[in-house]
Amino acid sequence: MKQNKRLSQSILYSFLAITLLWCLKSSEILFGWNLSFMGLVPLEAAGMLGILTAPLVHGSLEHLFNNTFAILILASVLYYGYPKSWWKVLSLVWVLSGVGVWLFARQATHIGASGLTHGLFFFLFVASIFRRDKSSVAIMMIAFLLYGGMTMTIFPREEGISFEYHFFGALTGVIAAFIWRDSDPKPVVKRYDWEENSAVDDLDIGDEWQVDEPLEQEDKSRLH
Repeated sequence: MKQNKRLSQSILYSFLAITLLWCLKSSEILFGWNLSFMGLVPLEAAGMLGILTAPLVHGSLEHLFNNTFAILILASVLYYGYPKSWWKVLSLVWVLSGVGVWLFARQATHIGASGLTHGLFFFLFVASIFRRDKSSVAIMMIAFLLYGGMTMTIFPREEGISFEYHFFGALTGVIAAFIWRDSDPKPVVKRYDWEENSAVDDLDIGDEWQVDEPLEQEDKSRLH
């Protein structure tokens, strides 16, 4: 019951975040707003605002559409699988990826939530390698099946694409996995009765061998 509630909450929160992005884009189109001032411009003081606001702005409907499903799925499984650390991971990826872009990216206006999605994907991937429990591995497999191509988009491929946001988002996701990989408890492994009985039998057998061993040694000493 608790897991079902957490799943519904994760989808709801992700849907609300997506709704905000679509409201901003719709307002930009309907009212002719220019939201480029919210973008991130490297090494400019005014561009530092974009560290917080750039993921909210998208250059086209196609750009936003592509990020919509990635945010919905990756943010949902992050909240569901890592209920204690999800907000820390999300905050670190949001801010630190922006700082990396501001310090090292090309001189341009960088916008979009792609850095965020790459950060979430790489966190899920690396955290599952450290934890190796069924839940984290299952979540990683879902993420990798749908968005495994993100492992390639951290490198420069297309003109007009901020691969720097992808790269620093991914890097921050890896850092977050190192920091918070054990913040959430691993699911309890269910033990069946036959496993416990088998363990008891093994102990009994071990005791018998321990009891018999001195006797064997005593017999050997008599022979010598």
